[in-house]
Amino acid sequence: MKRIFSLLIALSFFTAMLACKKSGQNEKNTFKPRPAVIETSIAIPVQGNSFVTQSVAGATETIGSTLSNWKNNTSVISTYFKVGQAGKLNLAIKGTVISGKSVVKLTVNGTSFEVTLSGTTAAVYPAGIVDITTPGYVKVDLQGVSKDGVTFAEVSDIMVGGNAASSNLQYASVSADNQFYWSRRGPSVHLNYTAPAGNNEWMYNELTVPAGQDNIGSYYMSNGFNGGYFGIQVKSATERWVLFSVWDADSGGKTLLTSKGADVVNGNFAGEGTGGQSYLVYNWKAGNTYKFLTQIKPDGAGNTLYSSWFFAPELGVWKFMATFKRPATNTYVAGLNSFLENFNVDLGYTGRKALYNNMWVRNTAGVWAEISAARFSCDPTGTTQQRMDFKGGVEDGKFYLQNGAFFNDFVPNNTNFTRTATGIAPSVNLTALPTN
Repeated sequence: MKRIFSLLIALSFFTAMLACKKSGQNEKNTFKPRPAVIETSIAIPVQGNSFVTQSVAGATETIGSTLSNWKNNTSVISTYFKVGQAGKLNLAIKGTVISGKSVVKLTVNGTSFEVTLSGTTAAVYPAGIVDITTPGYVKVDLQGVSKDGVTFAEVSDIMVGGNAASSNLQYASVSADNQFYWSRRGPSVHLNYTAPAGNNEWMYNELTVPAGQDNIGSYYMSNGFNGGYFGIQVKSATERWVLFSVWDADSGGKTLLTSKGADVVNGNFAGEGTGGQSYLVYNWKAGNTYKFLTQIKPDGAGNTLYSSWFFAPELGVWKFMATFKRPATNTYVAGLNSFLENFNVDLGYTGRKALYNNMWVRNTAGVWAEISAARFSCDPTGTTQQRMDFKGGVEDGKFYLQNGAFFNDFVPNNTNFTRTATGIAPSVNLTALPTN
């Protein structure tokens, strides 16, 4: 009896062991661990494609040759690139850790992976594989989870592979000539207007920035011409400008301010050329339509005078900006254009849009002519496909320009557009315009 009891205990133990083994086999069949090695041979450099898209006051993260000073676990660093087809996208992180180990989270389209990094020698750390269902821009977010040292990591590249990245992959890949800087700013876009021949002395245009498209760093240029430009900017969260500038002469002669309006600040600009600058601090509003008027004429002494006025519906009067004298120049209005750009490199992931409408020129005989044709163009950041988030065209009878925010439906460079003419010339009393 005692022996039978022992045999029963042994049999029960053996049966339990078999059950545990079977259970473990079933669990193994349903669990899919992250592969230790996945093919990620393409490096998307953070220097030209990444931004700190979420941070708090005092955050230290910066984008340079690497993502550096990454200390805050609430900061989000986003990297953008465009895939040409649907399919599997393999992801990894290339970077170093100054001391100890760090765990960071990588997220794409709501799918997250935790990655452990360690070591001061640059290495590639696999993250995981996601399904891309639609070709277009992909955003990869990094966020710190835990760290042994002061910083999470220094990251140089987001590594990608898989069939989603196997063809027509587009991202900022050219670093020569400071191109990564321009790629992070985003593509600038232009409308190049077709104007009637003759001595056109005046140009007039109207500009509307749609609600929600007035991000910091935006310059909505309305009246562009050979030698200068005139439009509105978002300088910061609390300050906006009306800006009118004229470049120095091609001969090197300095453009001089001859007069300016009340509250207008004058100075000089440098960087992308040099010249005379005037600006009015004015809290213009998205959704409202503003009018821009510019006069360009020779002074008869070998110079050309450039003057501009600004009309806001909130003011109800024309505001005089300034008059500049450009030496060694003899011209009327020429090279008519409008453009849209971002000048804040750290906010190049944000978008902006502007509507341009009712452009006219007036010749020296006093005849107004409407401008209804324009050619869309973008700068080398767009033409070399470092960024593809740019477009322009006609919307609700108005020309428009749009860039930034990594949208997918771009418009080819040098596309021509025509809007329906209004036939209603500007109602402006040119002889009553203020000159101070």
